[in-house]
Amino acid sequence: MIRLDIFSDPVCPWCHIGKALLDRALERRPGHPFTVEWHPFQLNPDMPPEGMDRRAYLEARFGSRIKAAEAHVAVAEAAEAAGLQLDLGAITRMPNTLDAHRLIHWAGLEGAQSRVVSALFRAYFREGRDIGATETLGQIAAGAGMDQAVVTRLLASDADRETVLAREAHARERGVRAVPTFIIANAHVLPGAQPVALWEQVIDELVTQLGTDMR
Repeated sequence: MIRLDIFSDPVCPWCHIGKALLDRALERRPGHPFTVEWHPFQLNPDMPPEGMDRRAYLEARFGSRIKAAEAHVAVAEAAEAAGLQLDLGAITRMPNTLDAHRLIHWAGLEGAQSRVVSALFRAYFREGRDIGATETLGQIAAGAGMDQAVVTRLLASDADRETVLAREAHARERGVRAVPTFIIANAHVLPGAQPVALWEQVIDELVTQLGTDMR
């Protein structure tokens, strides 16, 4: 197996789109050699713990309401092309995602990372839920087969907070500056949401190098 490390933030629409495109490629190549691991990267590490109004955040980030609206259109068009249904209008909060990353970290220990990551994207981009809220994260954990009571207790503590922050710091030290970022076999970097055809090409080339037809 070949390790595919994915640096992502569950409030990043391009991370959601990038995952959808990767998932489609993996479905088309069911014998792919990848073992996937998700890693923390906060787009907004200085976000207040309670988060902030999303419209105010977007207007501050893009400089104006018009530019924020243009960014929305670009995301919506790319999501539609990737086969995703988003409800961007339902999102009212831009959360702090440290606790969401802690949940993803714990999910990795239980073999539930992909389910949790998918559920976080769905909760935020389709349901407009606050994925910085402990109650929401506990419900997502339960839906992925994790123990909601245990996760809720952990979120109420500082458990693994420094571990997640250290993992993110290490990513930045390695040169990760934006998400999504995909690293193949700890050597080859693919930044951004990559098209299905490119992932298929990468998989086919890896299979050829391995000397086994895994398609």
